[in-house]
Amino acid sequence: MRIINRNPSRLTNFYLGLLPFAVTAAAYMIASHYRRLDNPSDKLLPSIGDMGASFYRMAFVPDRRSGDLLLWIDTADSLWRLGFGMALATLFALSIGLMIGFIPHARSALAPYIATFSLIPPVTVLPILFIIFGLGEAAKIALIVIGTAPVMTRATAQAVMDIPRELIIKAETLGASVLQMLFRVVLPQTLPRLITSLRLALAPAWIFLISAEAIASTTGLGYRIFLVRRYLAMDIILPYVVWITLLAFIIDRLLRWLSRRAFPWDHLEGDSL
Repeated sequence: MRIINRNPSRLTNFYLGLLPFAVTAAAYMIASHYRRLDNPSDKLLPSIGDMGASFYRMAFVPDRRSGDLLLWIDTADSLWRLGFGMALATLFALSIGLMIGFIPHARSALAPYIATFSLIPPVTVLPILFIIFGLGEAAKIALIVIGTAPVMTRATAQAVMDIPRELIIKAETLGASVLQMLFRVVLPQTLPRLITSLRLALAPAWIFLISAEAIASTTGLGYRIFLVRRYLAMDIILPYVVWITLLAFIIDRLLRWLSRRAFPWDHLEGDSL
């Protein structure tokens, strides 16, 4: 049997998925070990033990100045900004995307504008957002929305236009109104694709969030990373990077689970990534 026709067992699948992470961790520990042989106080590649101790201190030892547990304060503030920004972007993408995909006049009026706007590098408008909204939360949230909403809108509109025309014709033949077709035919077909586009937009959303927090913030995961970089505190930076990755992975898996639970018919052909 050819290898392309052989599916791994559940246990083999687990170990194969774990293998790249184990190789990466082993490579880092080897590199850290040999670098610290030459310089025991090296800060560039701290040991796993040093990073664990720093992570524990940030998570469970109150800060001397404020008395806060810095990791959890940073995490809560970053997740609030990310969640609120992505919620606004999703609402915008759903409403405008449905209009572009379902109503020809709206497509003619809005599609070129959204397509053009989606090509603007979002980080370049960050100074403009700071001038308009100030250095508070609004500018950070606006950057997330501007960076993700146009691309999600285009994906949503395309999902609507990909709906077989026969379904729309059948609904019209049965006397369905525009709103009935929208809620009974278009929306159920579009929501799974919207969740997929939301999952894909999470990575750039994190980038925009970290960038905004690094420039103008007093809390947040991005703020903390750029605060300690001046001390070359890689024992804090690297665990924070791993923590951000873990949070992003959990959010992605939750969205995937939500899609499978809410729209099982969309996952009949196989397991999605």
